[in-house]
Amino acid sequence: MPAYRRTVATADPVAMSRRRRPTAADFPLAAVPAEVADPMLPYLKAAAAEMVEEIQGLVPEYARPPDSRYGRRMRWAVEETVRQFVGAIGRPGMDWEKVTGIFEEIGAYEARKGRGLDGLQTAIRVSGQVACRRFIKDARRLGWSLDTLGQITESLFVFLERIAGAAGQGYARAQGELAGERERFRRRLRDLLVMDPPASAEAIEEVARSAGWPVPRTLAAVAVRPDGGAVPVLPPVFLTDWDTPEPYLVCPDPDGPGRDRMMAALKGTRAAAIGPAVAPARAAVSLRWARRGLALVERGVLPGKEPLRCVNHLPSLVAAQSEELVDLALDARLAPLMKLPPHRRDALSRTLLTYMECRDNAVAAAERLMVHEQTVRYRIRRLEETLGGVMLDPDRRIELLLLLHHLVRLAPGDRRLSPGGG
Repeated sequence: MPAYRRTVATADPVAMSRRRRPTAADFPLAAVPAEVADPMLPYLKAAAAEMVEEIQGLVPEYARPPDSRYGRRMRWAVEETVRQFVGAIGRPGMDWEKVTGIFEEIGAYEARKGRGLDGLQTAIRVSGQVACRRFIKDARRLGWSLDTLGQITESLFVFLERIAGAAGQGYARAQGELAGERERFRRRLRDLLVMDPPASAEAIEEVARSAGWPVPRTLAAVAVRPDGGAVPVLPPVFLTDWDTPEPYLVCPDPDGPGRDRMMAALKGTRAAAIGPAVAPARAAVSLRWARRGLALVERGVLPGKEPLRCVNHLPSLVAAQSEELVDLALDARLAPLMKLPPHRRDALSRTLLTYMECRDNAVAAAERLMVHEQTVRYRIRRLEETLGGVMLDPDRRIELLLLLHHLVRLAPGDRRLSPGGG
């Protein structure tokens, strides 16, 4: 009895499933006289009821009403297991498939419910303890020999190990199936989020539940440069598509702690641009702007050493969307400036843009351009002479900023200013 308790108490169903399969020599019930089973048959239901009662007392998740569907199913499984064991006494072979099939399904059920195997392992151990107690009483009541009792208890150990192993196998199989199913739902959710026109919030919620993905209040799409190299390792909260010609990922709560993990994973691996934070149903909008930002990074217009946050580069993105029109407007709106030699146009345009971005503060503009503040003031006076009242017209200020931004940072070909200047 003590030896049995030590053996079962340390049993691990998953480890059991990896051991060698029991052979006929390991299971000596066939050598027990068949008539030994006869006096036990009237008490099988009572034995099963005792097992169920003790299991429910020790495993809270199994403590269900006897008349419930779960309670009836549990009672049937225990009764069938007891019947299979006693029915093997005196028979040449044990019908393992029937009894292991029961426990494979129980293990799979535990996995699908998101529980571990501890509760089931306890239930198997408790059932074995009840069986041992009853066999000892039967041995005294029926006058079994020590050899008969030893053969029955030895077979019980093998039996418990085998059903525990079957439960572990069923559990592992179901976990694999669940992982595959969850990944399919994650891919479906990722595609659903970036649909254009967008999917409904209800549809997103439904697929997100199946994917085990909490829907955030906001998210951001991140466009990533395809390079065929190693894929960055990211936490499962990020939904990714590395196989598309234009890889991207969906980042929940982009202003929260998850953003730091994403930035660290992407930094130094490949260029990336982070779209604006939006409601989940507008992820396609975030992805569209992220891809536009990445295109400017690849053109060398915007910096790409670290993942680019599109909201920090609004003028460049807005100008790029109307690039053709703005380029055509340069000659009409800034004709005197455009007629200057390239080197003079370069210095004056860059100075004026920086001056306007610094709220017409010559000192701040000089610091950014790394020139003397008097140089900035001199250039501004020259520009006032060249452009006339354009610089002083408040209705033209936004237009002037847009044109200068395009000229300094976006203009193609020989109209693009040099990278330096000052």
